[in-house]
Amino acid sequence: MARTQKSPRKEVSRPVWAEVSLSALAQNLQAIRKYVNPPEEKRKTARKILSIVKGNGYGHGGPEVALVLEKAGSDWFGVTCTDEGIAVRKAGVRKPILILTSFVPGEETRLVKHDLTAVIHRCEQLAVLERAAARHGKKRVPFHLKIDTGMNRLGIATSDIECFARQLAKCKHLQLTGIFSHFASSEVFTDTAVGQQTREQEERFYAALDRLRALGVDPGIVHLANSAAIVTRPETWADMVRPGAILYGYHPGYDPAEKREEAEARLPVKPVMSLRSRIISMRSVPAGAGVGYNSTFVPQRPSRIGVLAAGYGDGIHRSLGNRGNVLLRGKLAPIVGIISMDVTMIDVTDIEDAAIGDVATIYGTDGNQQLLANFVARSVGTVTSDLLCAVSQRVPRLYVR
Repeated sequence: MARTQKSPRKEVSRPVWAEVSLSALAQNLQAIRKYVNPPEEKRKTARKILSIVKGNGYGHGGPEVALVLEKAGSDWFGVTCTDEGIAVRKAGVRKPILILTSFVPGEETRLVKHDLTAVIHRCEQLAVLERAAARHGKKRVPFHLKIDTGMNRLGIATSDIECFARQLAKCKHLQLTGIFSHFASSEVFTDTAVGQQTREQEERFYAALDRLRALGVDPGIVHLANSAAIVTRPETWADMVRPGAILYGYHPGYDPAEKREEAEARLPVKPVMSLRSRIISMRSVPAGAGVGYNSTFVPQRPSRIGVLAAGYGDGIHRSLGNRGNVLLRGKLAPIVGIISMDVTMIDVTDIEDAAIGDVATIYGTDGNQQLLANFVARSVGTVTSDLLCAVSQRVPRLYVR
């Protein structure tokens, strides 16, 4: 008989769960650290790693994975907002936490109180953070400066470097400890304007950095490289790198597409999360009878339909209806019909002995078999992070070694 996925290691409140491999996560971090610190460089100080744990750790559980990554040697952590940073800090993480999208008025007090590192992306934020630091009697509150080098999203313009330096000189309670930017298209290597964008951004960034130093400002830690740049653009590594998707086992898509295989060979990483659900009902459906909302699936033969206890409310992408698959008893079972909020139907007609209680892997690993999230994402025209971050809070995370 084909082997069946084992039961979860502890009881869960619903027959759906996300299994998170802590050993795979730690191994990915170690692989990244080794990769960006090649021995032939003979650096006096190893490049630092800022682990991105925003979006609830790409769906893996932000505070939980941050604790594991800190123990495995991560130097910094990156979150989106103050609330995410506080959650990571309250979990016990002591390493610096960078608030990547900065703060809005009213958050600065909590940010300083919990020893979080702010990002300044508008010059006027300096005065707000300075007042909060003074109120708390802090001699030096650290922050990082974000430079907009062409993404036109967040960051001060390169033309505002002088203005920033003048404003910073007035702030007696603040200390600039890092400077960074973000690449818009580091995964694109085509002979196009977009393909040239990363190099142009890098040039603008270092010109701004040189101007800042000429004005007598020490920039602190310099960081640029996201996941794609880490793997394929070593010239962008600077003092620290910021792995996101690759930390959780997935390389971004590249243009041209064959660049992805090259990237995967350069830096092998392991998928960390497997999303699973049990079959909670089996239906014998005659040929010609509709299945699910609007009868979008009508079997052409008598069929056995299994119902999984997970739907788009749990993180199964709704666009997988009638086009996706799950792993069940070592085989692929097609997803049929429209995916509901709480359940998903699968066709198990060709899977011998499929029964109520069987575990389906929606994506991830099942023994020696894999149904990888990046493959699933490409099949529906989205990115891997979309699927990972979509795993909702009501799905229990089971942390395994």
